[in-house]
Amino acid sequence: MYYCISFNFYGMKNLIFLFLFICNYTFGQADSITLIQLSGVIVSSDSLENLPFTTVFHKGSKRGTVSDYYGYFSIVVIPGDTLLFKNFGYKTSSYIVPDTLKEDRYSIIHVMIDESKMLPTAVVYPWPSKENFAKAFLEMHPYDDALRRAQKQLSGSSLAFIAAGVTTDPGLTYSWQQNQQYTKIYTMGQSPVNNLFNPSSWNTFINSWKAGKLARE
Repeated sequence: MYYCISFNFYGMKNLIFLFLFICNYTFGQADSITLIQLSGVIVSSDSLENLPFTTVFHKGSKRGTVSDYYGYFSIVVIPGDTLLFKNFGYKTSSYIVPDTLKEDRYSIIHVMIDESKMLPTAVVYPWPSKENFAKAFLEMHPYDDALRRAQKQLSGSSLAFIAAGVTTDPGLTYSWQQNQQYTKIYTMGQSPVNNLFNPSSWNTFINSWKAGKLARE
């Protein structure tokens, strides 16, 4: 019985020693890994403008980030990692983190190339078929051109109808209010001005009457 207990004690001691050795090796390996804070700005190749909301992710682990409104990004990487950059309208590009870096912080300016796609020429016709074109051609009014339509729109009745639906202009309302205020101040303590006894107004009225302006209106 004593022999069995002694065996278990020494066996447990060996297991503890093995566990400590594995932990020491693991942490030693972790300490040897160099983590780098990679930051940078993403720009366009043609205009050098910042590219906002560009996806930046690690090729292997698929972890990543998105650049902000100014095209700035920041991500933790390991030397030798491959980063992919994706943005709508631009070709997907990659960047390999150099394995010769000695600092834990590194900044880059990543340039992305515009992806232009040439589409085939498309001609848009106003009629879906020849039958519709023939019908529209027979029913059209050749003299109802753009000039005549413009004359109809600028006629007196059309302009009067449009003017009736237009609200009062704020500037005119303010000017009228100011004139009323000035008149009130000018005639303060007196009777309001009545143009019925104004000689200048009568002179203007008589001259207009003689010239025939009132008849034409």
